[in-house]
Amino acid sequence: MHVLRVNNITVSYADREVFRELSWVVGDRDRVALVGPNGAGKSTLLKVMLGEIRPDRGHISAQQSLRIGYLPQDVNLPRGESLINTAMVKPPELVAVEKSLDKIEAQLADPNVYGDGSRLAQTLERHEALLAQFERMNGGRHSSHVRELLAMLGFTAEDYDRRTESLSGGQKKMVALAQLAVAAPDVLLLDEPDNHLDMAGKRQLERFILNYRGSVVIISHDRYLLDEVAEQIVELENGKLTVYHGNYSYYVNERRLRRLRQQQQYVTQQKEIARIEAMIERFESWAKQVLSRKHMLAARQRRRMLEKMEERGEIIEKVGEQRLMGFQVEGWRGSKKALELKRVTMGFDDDPLFMDANLLLRHGERVGLIGPNGAGKTVLLKLILGELQPVAGEVVVGPSIGIGFYSQEHQTLDGWLEKTPLDLIRSMQNSSEPNAVNFLLRMAFSYEQVRQPVRTLSGGERSRLQLARVMLQQPNLLLLDEPTNNLDIPSVEALEDALDDFNGTVLIVSHDRYFLDQTVDRLVEIRDGVLKEYVGGYTEYLVATGRLKES
Repeated sequence: MHVLRVNNITVSYADREVFRELSWVVGDRDRVALVGPNGAGKSTLLKVMLGEIRPDRGHISAQQSLRIGYLPQDVNLPRGESLINTAMVKPPELVAVEKSLDKIEAQLADPNVYGDGSRLAQTLERHEALLAQFERMNGGRHSSHVRELLAMLGFTAEDYDRRTESLSGGQKKMVALAQLAVAAPDVLLLDEPDNHLDMAGKRQLERFILNYRGSVVIISHDRYLLDEVAEQIVELENGKLTVYHGNYSYYVNERRLRRLRQQQQYVTQQKEIARIEAMIERFESWAKQVLSRKHMLAARQRRRMLEKMEERGEIIEKVGEQRLMGFQVEGWRGSKKALELKRVTMGFDDDPLFMDANLLLRHGERVGLIGPNGAGKTVLLKLILGELQPVAGEVVVGPSIGIGFYSQEHQTLDGWLEKTPLDLIRSMQNSSEPNAVNFLLRMAFSYEQVRQPVRTLSGGERSRLQLARVMLQQPNLLLLDEPTNNLDIPSVEALEDALDDFNGTVLIVSHDRYFLDQTVDRLVEIRDGVLKEYVGGYTEYLVATGRLKES
């Protein structure tokens, strides 16, 4: 049963058409992943479905009394509040229902109402409807339901008194999700809910989505997450929607087959069109030479046939290739030992992160660094960069090692927020404007974006700019802190290819399980103050730790 319908909507921003005449339906209990390149309009489409953006044309139709919950990309929680008090804030819809119930109950105690049979019947009917709505929103068990949701999303009673400002970005999102889900909206719209979540958080999010009783539409770039939860992939690209009934792996294979068939059909049709156009040309030439009405009519008939094909939308489009990020780091040989940690102890005040930690990275290795949020992964990178000093032990960077650093929160761009990408690249390249523009175009920026202030760029665009900066540093040791956050899947795949070709050493902090499987040959886990190594990618780590049985 369809609960929400998108009817031929068109949306434009600043004279740029984001998408045209999109149609789509969301069914009861659907699990839908909305995918597509950065800038395709995925977040915009969610906001149209929510009613925050009005389309230029078309409309959204919904089942009567449908309730929609929306989790945005960026979540802001009130500062100074405890986690539990923040999560316990009642949704506005529930507050409104409670106020209406109080008003109705006051009316039922009014002699003018209970003494009037007709008014009493109407009031009781309204009271019954509000009670049903109150029940659907779990109003009677709000407090216990919030605690259940927090537990499902990975929080314990020990977390309840934590201040919101002490939470990680991923934890803030999970608190906001608990706030949202407690009223059990019929449709949940989740915009990159997995960003900044650690591995355990992603597993809890998967479980939450799979068990949710309503429909879920999720925007995510986590390919493992999409494989686990999605039953339908909806691709938004070049202003058009394409639906695939299956999970992400099915989508990848089916999309490749569809595009291959489309290209074959396009080539066949173009040959036929060329044949007909050549025939029209011959008929018109003969008609001019011998003044033949018969040949002129034949030419017009075939030209009209081509025009009707176009009018009916029967012209098959050539398969277009998305403009991919041209990320490539050459690297160079450097020291045999790229990096070594010797009995390093690190902590803050009386809170140790790790003790007597040892780690050796040799030239050419690809190592992933994993562990729960707060375990000390980013701190370890800051020790390597020299931004922090260990309490004890030694961090040794090889004598001929140049480091390229990608920061999780884009801090390497902080000094350039009011400048443009063009300013940044020209300062690093010491090159002409045309050369800098061409370089940014290869990194999938548009002509307009290269001259916009960096602060106006989206998360994905800032990620690409950070990678461009790393590329120009020409390092032979890459330190990448959550590099796939905000990148669309084609850009992540381009990054995977570049790391495969890189002539240097890579240390990656990431919670992207698929990315780790594709890029690293060794994992180092920080947990409970100890560094432990595992050979292979993330799947091998799951087998080694007993979380996944070998097939």
